[in-house]
Amino acid sequence: MNWISGVIAGESKDPAMHEGFVKWILTVREGLEATYDQFPFIAYGTDWLAFAHLMIALFFILPWRDPVRYVGVLHIGVVMSLLVIPLAHICGPIRGIPFWWRMIDCSFGIFCLPPLLFALWKIRLLEKENPDFLYPGKRADDGS
Repeated sequence: MNWISGVIAGESKDPAMHEGFVKWILTVREGLEATYDQFPFIAYGTDWLAFAHLMIALFFILPWRDPVRYVGVLHIGVVMSLLVIPLAHICGPIRGIPFWWRMIDCSFGIFCLPPLLFALWKIRLLEKENPDFLYPGKRADDGS
């Protein structure tokens, strides 16, 4: 945040001297600096947050390796992408997050949807084109 603050605000790192995006970035930098100075253990929470994101990403290897069997992972991904939007709009105002920043947060959910929906579409095509390959001994039209 210090580097970003230096790039966008130059020498003046006082949030009161700026407006909009620059003010928000400087406010975040100031909050992080004050928090970590007094409570350095808080950074451990962000370490765990990063770790959790990596673990979630590993689950998406399963549908890549065996798409039909693990299609549920992609369905959960779609639901989670959609839930980002209400989360940002409910918790954002409570935490004092600016509206435009909440829109950036919502964009993560929105931009995740196209690849997830594309993968689900491709899996449906796989199921239709190769029922014997995907389900040995079963046919897609025999109800088993």
